[in-house]
Amino acid sequence: MEDWLIWFIAAIALVVAEMFTAGFWLACLAVGAIAAGLTALLPGLGLAVQGITFAVGSLLSMVGLRPQLLRYFQLTSGSGVRTGVDALLGKTGVVTERIEPLSGLGRVKVDGEDWRGASSDATVIEPGTLVTVIQVDGTTLMVEKES
Repeated sequence: MEDWLIWFIAAIALVVAEMFTAGFWLACLAVGAIAAGLTALLPGLGLAVQGITFAVGSLLSMVGLRPQLLRYFQLTSGSGVRTGVDALLGKTGVVTERIEPLSGLGRVKVDGEDWRGASSDATVIEPGTLVTVIQVDGTTLMVEKES
């Protein structure tokens, strides 16, 4: 099998594998494999040159292309968009089951969803009290009374 064909098959396999991972690391290796495959098409260049081209192409794409892809797809932590349980921080909820000071646990409804709730300052919070989510600890919302 020709060297260029092996590099292009490797590039395709890396792109497919990237679909199941995050971070665009394998996509950068695919860029290096494409560069090495193009080098393999040139006559007289051996496997060592192809390997160096793969390494340089992968490294350059990790430095130049990966940050652009992360920014475009907003996968970096600086995107400013909170998702999942982090989106609950600062939201207002209603206590549905008394939050006890000893166990610290009760129930809170936030955005129509029922959560285990705990008082951040270990005080009793009665049902019907409006609270603010200040922290998420697993499946427990740490809340405090709204002022």
